[in-house]
Amino acid sequence: MFYMLTLSGNFLIILVTSASKALHTPMYFFLWNLSVLEIFYTSVTIPKMLLNFIMGTTSITFNACVSQVFFFIALGSIECTLLAVMAYDRYVAICNPLQYVLIMNSTTCKALVGGSWSSGFLNSMIHTVCTFQLPFCSSNMINQFFCDIPPLLKVACGNTFPSQVVLFTVGGAYGFGSFLSTIISYIHIISTILEIKSTEGRKKAFSTCTSHLTVVTLFFGTSFSAYLKPTSKYSSEEGKLFPVFYAVITPTLNPIIYTLRNKEFKNAFRKIMGLKF
Repeated sequence: MFYMLTLSGNFLIILVTSASKALHTPMYFFLWNLSVLEIFYTSVTIPKMLLNFIMGTTSITFNACVSQVFFFIALGSIECTLLAVMAYDRYVAICNPLQYVLIMNSTTCKALVGGSWSSGFLNSMIHTVCTFQLPFCSSNMINQFFCDIPPLLKVACGNTFPSQVVLFTVGGAYGFGSFLSTIISYIHIISTILEIKSTEGRKKAFSTCTSHLTVVTLFFGTSFSAYLKPTSKYSSEEGKLFPVFYAVITPTLNPIIYTLRNKEFKNAFRKIMGLKF
């Protein structure tokens, strides 16, 4: 049910933002990319999990496990940077509205998105190589519903310390860097909004940010809890719970969060469907 909601919700965003000229703006360009990302992100893990449920199996080939780790980490990393880019877009729109069109031009938007995708795949390549160069001779059973780095390090029989160092330094710097950029953008945004004298103006400015801030809190909060923890403190129960949030629930909620409170999107949808209400 969650997977079908994720697919239908994100496909709806892609179709409406593509079809409506009124939504051909940087904010919706980034939202379009986020929706494409979420479709791939959930499709890396959920179809295989559902197939195992239906077939009554619990296995995955080694090569498929490597592929799953690579694409899952890559797409998760890209989401980190895309959320930071979307926060920067809101910062420019609210703090420098007169220069918004000049700063967030087509070339800049494409460069920011291209940088997000390329850096995400590079980050994942580093983690995947460091993880699968370890020997897995003690056990081939991982206590998780998909292949992920923490449960794989838990069952590796070699020295996992170098891989943990890479996970904390490279992965931590990448994720925390994106999170810090997002927070800095919102500090400037909130400071600017509080200076607006009109209550209606403050309300309107806040309304353009609340959806994105909700998604940021859900995604970063659960993913940091899962990855920035030593293997020795890895809990199987928590290890199963947190990925459900950032790999299943958050991608399902994103279309709902971004569209239900968005008048521009709802008006564009009604116009495309030919609805009068």
